[in-house]
Amino acid sequence: MDEWDVFLSPYRQAVEELKIKLKGIRKDYQINRMSSPIEFVTARVKPVQSIIEKASKNNISYDNLREGMYDIAGVRIVCQFVDDIEIIRNQISKRKDMRIVEERDYITNTKESGYRSYHIIIEYPVESIEGQVNILAEIQVRTLAMNFWATIEHTLNYKYSGEYPEEIKERLQTAAEAANKLDQEMSLIREEVQEAQKFFSKQRNL
Repeated sequence: MDEWDVFLSPYRQAVEELKIKLKGIRKDYQINRMSSPIEFVTARVKPVQSIIEKASKNNISYDNLREGMYDIAGVRIVCQFVDDIEIIRNQISKRKDMRIVEERDYITNTKESGYRSYHIIIEYPVESIEGQVNILAEIQVRTLAMNFWATIEHTLNYKYSGEYPEEIKERLQTAAEAANKLDQEMSLIREEVQEAQKFFSKQRNL
């Protein structure tokens, strides 16, 4: 386990730094009295057992984990509106402390299951006592509706290992369509919602 602790140390440092930096974007918007595209940020380092299982499934050697597995460090950014996703993506692309190496658009190209999210794989430098270590991290950007669906689907996946009964599969797809419809409807009243939020925030701070 000591070897895993050493290996995962830069990933743990990365997720803590990324959480602070991405939450800082939200704070900057608030300071400037602008509607933040970021609702909240979460992050995690993949558990050792999950790393081992994924490495085995994808034939990734332990010597190649740092280059071959991009989601050992994972960050999730949740926003209110679909249009916020592009804003967040552009904010990340302009930063000099991380570099986008790949993007996966599961919103335009929704998965068969109904999963929708925007994935950004970045290269992130971590400073250690032995010098700089560049690691890969995955940033998932999704709306509240997408996140609700994905959270439920992820929980069910543990029970069924991805082999859902037909009824569950159909209901998940129906729920995904409903979540998509919710995002579309909320986008139509985005300006009104944001104005109301600004008014509420101003009143609360008086």
